[in-house]
Amino acid sequence: MHASTIRIDTLLFVLVVAVVALGCAAAVPWAWDRWRRRVAGRVATTVVAVVAVVLACGSAVNAAGSFYPTLGSLLGTSPDPAEGTVAEAGPDGRDLGRALGTASARAGNALGSLVHLTVTGKRTGPTRDVDVYLPAVYTAPDWAGFRFPVVEWIPHFPGEPRQVATLYGLPGQLDDAIAAHRLPPVVVIVPDPNGEPRLTHDSECVDAAGGPADDTYLSADLRSWAVDHLRVRGDREGWATAGWSSGGYCALDLAARHPQWYASAVSMNGYDATPHDAETGDLFHGREDLRRANDVSAVLRDHPAPLRLLVTADAAAGDECAALRRLQAAATPPAELTAWMLPIAGHNLAAVRAELPAVLDWLDTQLGNPVAASGPGDVQQYAGGIPAWPLPDTGTPGALHGTDTSL
Repeated sequence: MHASTIRIDTLLFVLVVAVVALGCAAAVPWAWDRWRRRVAGRVATTVVAVVAVVLACGSAVNAAGSFYPTLGSLLGTSPDPAEGTVAEAGPDGRDLGRALGTASARAGNALGSLVHLTVTGKRTGPTRDVDVYLPAVYTAPDWAGFRFPVVEWIPHFPGEPRQVATLYGLPGQLDDAIAAHRLPPVVVIVPDPNGEPRLTHDSECVDAAGGPADDTYLSADLRSWAVDHLRVRGDREGWATAGWSSGGYCALDLAARHPQWYASAVSMNGYDATPHDAETGDLFHGREDLRRANDVSAVLRDHPAPLRLLVTADAAAGDECAALRRLQAAATPPAELTAWMLPIAGHNLAAVRAELPAVLDWLDTQLGNPVAASGPGDVQQYAGGIPAWPLPDTGTPGALHGTDTSL
């Protein structure tokens, strides 16, 4: 049994840990007299009880938020990054043609296909796992000359692509929405926003000061790969970002920083600025210009762009509600912000799955339909007249800065 198969966010796990903690705590007074002449025994018994209680409390908090669904996600291990996918397309999608055979067979049952591959960033260098959802019609002969709209879906921390299939159930929801004509046939790209190791490595999808250029990888590199290897639209109106929790912040930040490439974004129960905590650290090393350049509310005020944003918040989550209010105040025309204050459900995966159908319905109103490809040059219509705004130099080779929009 691998660590990534052991669920630690279930009620049963929490109850077992709580019973063990209760037993350890009850044993302290019972063992106190037995260890009357041995201080080390008393100290050890007390420490074990305290650790057990802390673990019980931590497991309860984790179960409420589904931060680490499995022991593997906590430890940063994954035995099978392709879990939840139906075909393997290899490095940079070089075996995509073979994977399309599997996709074509599934399409007969109106099922889309989630394909696993890796993408190496041309600008930034890292190789990351990426899952790509192809709608059922992608392999249909009648659709061979069409390019499809794209949603770049960012997993939450500790994020990896397989979360979106195995925990969110997104592929099935996409199949249902497309079959019911509640969503156009859409390609969904699910990247790994963090890489390994995952524990205490929350990148927040930014180009860190002197560190990894995750923003550049997720925007320029991934987009460049997609328009070169998939039949996807290259215009900004055909691209959206989306995510939950930290993935929601990533979706907003990528769209706000690169409006020449994205027209819409969805933040499900996210926030508007990077945290500074034990898991994230100081991504900007004290540089105020970089911090402000990744503060979504500040970017919307300082660099207005025609973005269409959906932001949701749980009514009982004070931090989510505060971020939503800041974004509402900042998103003045030409930006358009739709705000949903959700009933109290908690920051957990059950709430995500319940929220997804309505989010897909909203995306249906924002994404255009597949378009007929007029030729190889049609995918180069990137900005559509929307200029890139100057980005601070992070000191990392390959990171986007200035007004660089090249792919």
